[in-house]
Amino acid sequence: MVDLGAGKRTTRFSPLSEPQGVAYLAARRRVIVASGGSGRVAAYESASSAVASVEGLDDADNIRLDPAADRVIVGYGHALAVLDPLTLAVGQRFELPGHPEAFELDPSGRRVYVNVPSSGQIVVIDRQSGKIAATWPVIGAAGNFPMALDASSNRLYVATRRPALLQAYDTSTGKRVSEVPIGADPDDLFFDSGRRQLYAVCGQGVVDIVRQGESDRLELVERVQTAPGASTGLFVSRFSTLFVAVPARAGASAQIRAYTIK
Repeated sequence: MVDLGAGKRTTRFSPLSEPQGVAYLAARRRVIVASGGSGRVAAYESASSAVASVEGLDDADNIRLDPAADRVIVGYGHALAVLDPLTLAVGQRFELPGHPEAFELDPSGRRVYVNVPSSGQIVVIDRQSGKIAATWPVIGAAGNFPMALDASSNRLYVATRRPALLQAYDTSTGKRVSEVPIGADPDDLFFDSGRRQLYAVCGQGVVDIVRQGESDRLELVERVQTAPGASTGLFVSRFSTLFVAVPARAGASAQIRAYTIK
C-alpha cells in the first residue's frame, strides 16, 4: 500500500506466493489478491491476516470487478472463476481452451472477452450460459497478452508480443480492423476514454501512446521512455496519471513512477 501524497510505502501484505492480480473493493474496504504460486485468492481488510480466501485456483492471475453483478472474476488455470465478494466462494466457472491472460467485461453484462495466447485466440464467453460464444483468431501475430475495451465504439484492443503490435477488433463482427507496431514485450494496456487514446506499457522500457484516427487508423503519437523491464502499470483516469512499476535492477531499487497525462 502506497501513500500517493507522500510517495511512500505504508503497508506490506505478506507472505504471498507470486502475487499476480490485485483489486480493491471500495464499498467493503477490501483488497483482493490472487497468488499464482499458491493458487490462492485472499481478501484483506488490514495487512495482518486475510478475512476470506479460496484455494485451488491454480496459477491465479488477473482480477476484474463486476460492480453490476457484485462479483469478483479471477483468471486461473484454463478458466475464469466468478467469486462472491464477501466469502470468495466460487459461484461459476467459465472453461477456456488455455490459460487466460487479460480479460475485459462488457458493460452490458452479456460478454467476457478473454486473451488466450496458448491457442492464439480471443475467446468470447456468454455470461448467461457460461459457454464460449465465439473464438476470434489473432491474425498475423502471437502472444496476445494485454487487452483494453472501448465498449462505446465496439472496439477491443489487443497487444501481441510476436511481433509487438497493437490490434483493434470490431466486437460486433470479431474482425481485426487495424494494427500498429509498438514497443517490445507489451504487458499492460489501458484505454483513456476522455482522450480517446491508449497506453501500452512495454517491458522494452517504453510506454507507447496510440490514438484511434479516422477510418479505424491506429497512430503511434508518442513514445515515453521508462526503464527496462517496466511492464506493469495502472492508469487512474481521475488523476490523469499512469503509474508504472520499475523492477530493481543493477543495484537500483524498485520504484513506482507516476506519469501525468496532459
